Amino acid sequence: MAATLNESETSSESTAHGREDDNAGQEQYLERRNLVLQFLHSDLSLPNLQHHQNKVELLKKCYFYLEIEPKQVSMRDQNHVTHSADTLELIDRFQLERMKKVGKTQTEIQLFLLTELLEQLERGREELSRYVETCDMTTFLSSWDLIAQRMSKLSKSMKNLLSLQVPGKLYVKHRLVSHAGLRGTGLSNIRLSLSTKRPLIFDRKESFAHKDWAKLKWFTENQESHFEEYELHIKLLTSGSEIEPRRSRQQVNSDTCVVQNLKPGTSYEFTIGRPHTQTFVFVKWHDSITLKTKE
Repeated sequence: MAATLNESETSSESTAHGREDDNAGQEQYLERRNLVLQFLHSDLSLPNLQHHQNKVELLKKCYFYLEIEPKQVSMRDQNHVTHSADTLELIDRFQLERMKKVGKTQTEIQLFLLTELLEQLERGREELSRYVETCDMTTFLSSWDLIAQRMSKLSKSMKNLLSLQVPGKLYVKHRLVSHAGLRGTGLSNIRLSLSTKRPLIFDRKESFAHKDWAKLKWFTENQESHFEEYELHIKLLTSGSEIEPRRSRQQVNSDTCVVQNLKPGTSYEFTIGRPHTQTFVFVKWHDSITLKTKE
């Protein structure tokens, strides 16, 4: 009789321990599953990834320039009179062109890495979502080390994505200013970095063509000067005369332009861009619009 009671007690204890283990496993599963869900609903949420996708697409359309600091330095002439000089004018032309090539390479690598990181994050989101949606508790818990490593890598990818969205500094390996240029300036170091200007985009509602002229309008950055210079390229798409030039270019100082002396019933392609200044580094995209004049 005593043996039966002991066996009964042991069975009850085993059942109780089993329930405790099941409860502990359930709690652990819910806790870890919630961690994955929080990650999916924050850093890897669809709106957040779309936001970064839009920023990267915009960056791909931007103009990249060298940013030089300091912009001006104090110099003393032969009479020991101090005056300000533009740092850009002191930089050796050959070294400037070299740094522009370095900046172009760095920009292309940066844009490539941003695209790769976005794809990694999108694939990671799909992978983590499958773990949450399709795995039972046992499979999920047995795969936790792999899931945790994946989340850690994706978190690092997100940090890299954020840092690469800002154009970085350039390492100056060679002296940019000759010794003669440095004399009397007290300038020991020139800092170079990359800066951007937003793309120019035609206003499709405000751009139209009449019989022999066309009005064009484009969007620019709000903070830009009214005296900002742009380049408007005009390409003739249909022509009855082979003598007539098929391409031309105009310098424009505002965000609106009226192009005169166009042929009636003719299609033209207009492309807007920024001029290539001394510090221009890279651009891969220009906005174009095709308009046909009335008969």
